[in-house]
Amino acid sequence: MTAAPETTRPPRRLDDVPGWFPVLDQTLFDWFLHRQESAGVRGDLLEVGVYMGKSAIFLGRRLRPGERYTVCDLFEGDAPDDANRAESAKSYGALTRRAFEKNYLAFHDELPRVLQGPSSLVPAEVAPRSCRFVHIDASHLYEHVYDDIGAAREALLPGGVVVLDDFRSEHTPGVSVAVWEAVLTRGLRPICLSTQKLYGTWDDPGPVQEELLAMVRGREDCHLSVQQAAGHRIVRLKSKGMQAPPFPPSRYADAEPAAAEPTVRQQPAPPSAPAVPQQASGRPRSRSRSRSRSRRIVADLLPPVLTRALRNARSGRRSTAR
Repeated sequence: MTAAPETTRPPRRLDDVPGWFPVLDQTLFDWFLHRQESAGVRGDLLEVGVYMGKSAIFLGRRLRPGERYTVCDLFEGDAPDDANRAESAKSYGALTRRAFEKNYLAFHDELPRVLQGPSSLVPAEVAPRSCRFVHIDASHLYEHVYDDIGAAREALLPGGVVVLDDFRSEHTPGVSVAVWEAVLTRGLRPICLSTQKLYGTWDDPGPVQEELLAMVRGREDCHLSVQQAAGHRIVRLKSKGMQAPPFPPSRYADAEPAAAEPTVRQQPAPPSAPAVPQQASGRPRSRSRSRSRSRRIVADLLPPVLTRALRNARSGRRSTAR
């Protein structure tokens, strides 16, 4: 994915914020967070890798009093190694903390706690077993994703959910290796898969999967398949014309759009003179030559008696003129 330029106008709705947050994932975020709230689960929120803030803005709406929301990103800061530095320059060159904060504050009154730096800051800044929901969408390099998954496991409280982005994209093999390695050897249990995110837990996924399956089977806008792999039940979901869940507009929703450039009214052009017939040489024909040709045509078409009468009349006029 290539970086989007920093927006110059404040977003008026969530879709105006650059980023990759598909409708299906918006629906799943909304469902998981609502389920936690309905069950009385309390805990902090964490997002690692925010880009321009689209999913962070969405998550921030579900923050409740007494909970803490932390986001972590390099923004324009220096990466910890050459590979991460090259990745950031290629994919996130336009990302700045100012752009993120401007977008976020268009929808919220306060910023989350912002950690500017590599994701390795998270373990020291986020208390163990304090988070109910963690979204990882940072570096695509295997070593970094491996550590981010470990940090998420330490940060999650019992029953917490981790969401891992780009687990199957062709341009992010490092994420795929780290995620499935965590499933096979590090105790991560998949709850479901969307087109680009894996939702998982380190607890028993059975109860939440059953609730999720019931919800999806009651919808007509979501494809569902259930498979078994390496002892795990894999629930796969795909949007089928799904609409995004309602999300409040920004504080700029009623702002007047920027004035358009004034239209310069063009004066109508004066009617052009009729074109003068041109010869092959490009020079205008003389009137005398045009009249001569017309007379020849008339002479060819009239009966002979009339033709002779016309010729005699013209000869008489020429003699009188002399």
